Amino acid sequence: MEHVEGAQGFQASGEAYDAFMGRYSRLLAEPFADAVGVVAGQTVLDVGCGPGALTGVLVDRVGADSVSACDPSVPFVAACAARHPGVDVRLAPAEAIPFDDHSFDIVLSQLVLHFVSDPSQAAGELRRVLRPGGVAGACVWEFGKGMVMLRKFWDAALAVDPGAPDEQGLAFGGPGEIADLLETAGFVGIVESTLTVSTTYTGFEELWAGLLLGIGPAGSYLVSLPEDQRDRVRDRMFAGVGSPPGAFSLDASARYAHGSNPRG
Repeated sequence: MEHVEGAQGFQASGEAYDAFMGRYSRLLAEPFADAVGVVAGQTVLDVGCGPGALTGVLVDRVGADSVSACDPSVPFVAACAARHPGVDVRLAPAEAIPFDDHSFDIVLSQLVLHFVSDPSQAAGELRRVLRPGGVAGACVWEFGKGMVMLRKFWDAALAVDPGAPDEQGLAFGGPGEIADLLETAGFVGIVESTLTVSTTYTGFEELWAGLLLGIGPAGSYLVSLPEDQRDRVRDRMFAGVGSPPGAFSLDASARYAHGSNPRG
């Protein structure tokens, strides 16, 4: 398989992603599927599936034969296919979904929209592959204060380097943004809300080790720094999460929206 545009910063193994963000996305997948209404008997597509956190929840609900998935990262596609035998997993970005028109009852995109190069094209693709009356849903982290781990990281990074590329500037983490995208793409009956999950770290070193894997904007930025700056960011972030002497938990809130593909 060849590299696909849109996968920059996500060329790590599935295990590495799990250690960094998968611990959150696995927890988010269940309530996200609930919110959009995934139930047995439906055909479902996971767009931007990563190593398969949401895919696994979909398989549990509707069966592997009724689940398809795509992602632009070669290692993530390989991991998702290996973890979920029977799922049709393909290499492709959200802007060019490799499935036929009107193929699915539900199309979901978890933690993806803020990384796509052309959100309008991606939203149009979500609608194209949906059957009339089908539902598409998307969610992304709230980068202001809702996704605490990333917020604490970027606060620490900005204190050391005011030019750090804070993810708060990424699209779709604010009120109404996903809903507006879906509405513009022609979806109707749009519902928007938030979902919050919490994960527990054995200690700060577990959190820090995940960041050092270089995944996503935060990890990619961190590993690009000289060692002395990295150490300063670490010290700032440790203080920012309360200098925990042992295990501690962090919350993460995601904003989601879903809408229906009009009939006829």
